[in-house]
Amino acid sequence: MSADKNGSSQPLWHGRFSVAPAADLMAFTQSLSFDKRLWKDDIAGSIAHVKGLEHVSLLKKQEAAAIIDALNVVATEMGDNTFVFVASDEDIHTAIERRVTEIAGEVGGKVHTGRSRNDQCVTAVRLWTKRELGALANQLLELCDVLSTRADAAGWGSDGVYLPGYTHLQRAQPVLLAHHLLAHAWAFTRDIDRLLQTIERLDVSTLGAGALAGSSLPLDPKFTAKEMGFATHFANSLDAVSDRDFVAEALFDIALIGTHLSRIGEEFVLWTTTEFGFASLDDSYATGSSMLPQKKNADIAELARGKTGRLIGNLTGLLATLKGLPLAYNRDLQEDKEPLFDSYDQVSLGITAVAGMIATATFHRSTMGDAADAEMLFATDLAEWLVQQGTPFRQAHAMVGSLVQQSIKGNESLRDLVLKDPKFGKDAAALIGKGLGVGHRTSPGASGPAAAIEQQTRFSNQIASLRARINSN
Repeated sequence: MSADKNGSSQPLWHGRFSVAPAADLMAFTQSLSFDKRLWKDDIAGSIAHVKGLEHVSLLKKQEAAAIIDALNVVATEMGDNTFVFVASDEDIHTAIERRVTEIAGEVGGKVHTGRSRNDQCVTAVRLWTKRELGALANQLLELCDVLSTRADAAGWGSDGVYLPGYTHLQRAQPVLLAHHLLAHAWAFTRDIDRLLQTIERLDVSTLGAGALAGSSLPLDPKFTAKEMGFATHFANSLDAVSDRDFVAEALFDIALIGTHLSRIGEEFVLWTTTEFGFASLDDSYATGSSMLPQKKNADIAELARGKTGRLIGNLTGLLATLKGLPLAYNRDLQEDKEPLFDSYDQVSLGITAVAGMIATATFHRSTMGDAADAEMLFATDLAEWLVQQGTPFRQAHAMVGSLVQQSIKGNESLRDLVLKDPKFGKDAAALIGKGLGVGHRTSPGASGPAAAIEQQTRFSNQIASLRARINSN
């Protein structure tokens, strides 16, 4: 904004117009209410831009110093919450420029030389996204550490805690609890990898693209990119100001993180019910009922599940906005920030809350074990025993299936039927028993103790690799 001859505040673009903008227009088009959080990034970009103008002799050394000093004053005011916004500030970018001009005087009007809000804004969003996706990656590492710690505590050996693994939400085969917990951790390592790849692709400065076509001024985008810590600078000015692929990628990454949190949430909702009884939540990570005194609710788990729909909606909403836009910049692109900020905030809170819930939960070994020792969960072991005797698997599957049916219809022990059947006998019956099933899973990557050491080593190496990549950014 700037002041007219009567002292009224006007938009920076007011020179083209004969009357002040309508209040309704300003109310509908403003973005200050949600883009305030970009102030650090806008100031960082503005300082780089000023240094770039000095670098190509468009600003004198004293002019650049005066503007940078003013930008630093604004940073201090923003940091200690003494910055005063005015009603006519459209967004954080114009608010900062207004204040810089107030502090530095007439020379402050040179801060926007060779720059458009089109390249200024997307540069700030790139800086913000690069930093905050890195923060999310670190949060996910901490969640992986929690899952790994709980897995180790549950035990990887033959005496480890085990439970039924499920398909179709039906009990299928016994698995170590450690294996189950690390299954979630492996998914989060992929999320971290995706975040780091997204950071790598978005690590491009757009400053110098101008409104859409660059500038007749001798700007040096390579210089300003280096000043801001970007890996490179844009190659096509039209693409630079219209590209929001990186926002869509970030929203996809976050939506998938939310999906993985949701899966954990669903399991903890089930596991902590009386019907399952596999786990209990610490009182500090559970809620109560306003009416039912006995209730202990898994609200973190439920919200991890519920908020994922919101994250998916933010992604699809942005894609719907982007799909119909011609080159280059259109005001529709203002709609990139609210979903990005909202998704980031929600998933960041969710990761921390879910990590705390898992870290403090109590797993009920005996209840899990009793459920996993149900005779029907040994059916595949019996079929594979027949395979080892030379029986084709489909035939073995049918033979065991017949025994299962007899057991159910006759209310007779499966083990007893196996023992009596001459095609099976005592060697096959010896496969069925308390704590035996989980030990039968011996193939690489399987859920039993025999494969544990390899998985632990591979997981540890993966975490170390991801941590090194994060620290190198």
